[in-house]
Amino acid sequence: MLATKPHASFHGRIGIARRDITPPVGIYARNWGAAQHDVADAIHGCLTLTALTLTSHTDRRPLVLIDADLGWWKTPQTFGRFRNRLLDELSLESDQLLFCLSHTHAGPPLMDPDDSLPGHELHSEWMEQIAESAVEAIREAIASPFTATLDWHVGRCNLATFRDLPDPEQDRILCGYNPDGDPDDTLLVGRITDDAGQIRATLVNYACHPTTLAWENTHISPDYVGAMRETMQQATDAPALFLLGACGDLSPRYQYVGDPAVADRHGRQLAHAAIAILEDMEPPGTRLAMTGAVESGAPLAVWKHEPVAVSQELQSSLTTVDLPVKDWPSAEELEQQRVDCTDRALEERLRRKRDIRRGLGDGDTYPLSIHAWRIGDAVLVGSCCEPYSMLQRELRDRFPDRTIICMNLINGSMGYLPPEGLYDQDVYQVWQTPFDRGSLEATLEGMTQAIKHVLAD
Repeated sequence: MLATKPHASFHGRIGIARRDITPPVGIYARNWGAAQHDVADAIHGCLTLTALTLTSHTDRRPLVLIDADLGWWKTPQTFGRFRNRLLDELSLESDQLLFCLSHTHAGPPLMDPDDSLPGHELHSEWMEQIAESAVEAIREAIASPFTATLDWHVGRCNLATFRDLPDPEQDRILCGYNPDGDPDDTLLVGRITDDAGQIRATLVNYACHPTTLAWENTHISPDYVGAMRETMQQATDAPALFLLGACGDLSPRYQYVGDPAVADRHGRQLAHAAIAILEDMEPPGTRLAMTGAVESGAPLAVWKHEPVAVSQELQSSLTTVDLPVKDWPSAEELEQQRVDCTDRALEERLRRKRDIRRGLGDGDTYPLSIHAWRIGDAVLVGSCCEPYSMLQRELRDRFPDRTIICMNLINGSMGYLPPEGLYDQDVYQVWQTPFDRGSLEATLEGMTQAIKHVLAD
């Protein structure tokens, strides 16, 4: 009998809860070296934190995923203290928790208090709000699960474009739209449906930097992710979660603006593509199968939905891969360079480089954590870095029979992972990252082994 391949699916117990984590106006929110402002003066859209918990029918040990409209952690130590608080208060192990950032560039940085920055007095209270909201949302999701099926389906969206552009005037690569690029336009949509057939949530996995809003923007905003959520939620009457893919080299064609309406248009574009994928999905727990031929004006092949067994497998893995570290100056030297610097944009670069150096330590290598979850027939894999999209393309080529959900900026923030061939060029992602040549390739091999491990289990 002919039959289509069923969706990658998981059947188990799922919980969902959401909190508002919008910071106050007046908080420090400078994320761009070219920005002339330091604090936010308005709210474009709410920032949210959503907890998703997954539990199998045979093992009540939950896996917890947090989707938060936040930018990036200033240092690994800041996130480490935050993570340890969640693990301690919720009695979780490290492999059970994924704290995922949408990577908005229009919100406060995730950092320890710094009295030298304007608006710092609001920052500690806001960071405490995030921690409390995360604990509350996770507890609510764990306490109120429902039996459901999570199905995945793949489609396309052309919001993301290649963002490495050779400078026509200098021997360097600019960070911006390259019309000759070949971007990865893969869009994965997850649909959570309860046993009554009601959609309870959707998940959108897409690789595109939320850099629509830039130095001219003074609003707190989730960037395009906000309008994506709103549009999806209006269509499904259910929460929408965003899972950022491997987007080190991807961003919108039109970006670096101050007008929030542009971000909203980008979000609706992504949402409409995701809604089209939802409409293309088979009912939960089914696939199309040919039931026979009917003679009419033409001999007709008749296909109908038939039930299929849905996987209940749920596995988690936490491994590390040692990445080579560049020979950077010490954190103290970088801080002195920053203090002596009179250029506002360069001073911000040095501040960030100092923070990264403090997080790395003084070793020649850095143990990068790699998380892999098997969720039924699908595998979610990611790290705290920002690899180029070739990583997710290669992983999907290596596992063609599996749905691979790749993620950036989970459980921390560190640096870019460009391909080794770019290290001889003047490109932002190369000079920003603390990791030396070959780090993306090492991460690719580490993730390959992590995926094999959760599938073998």
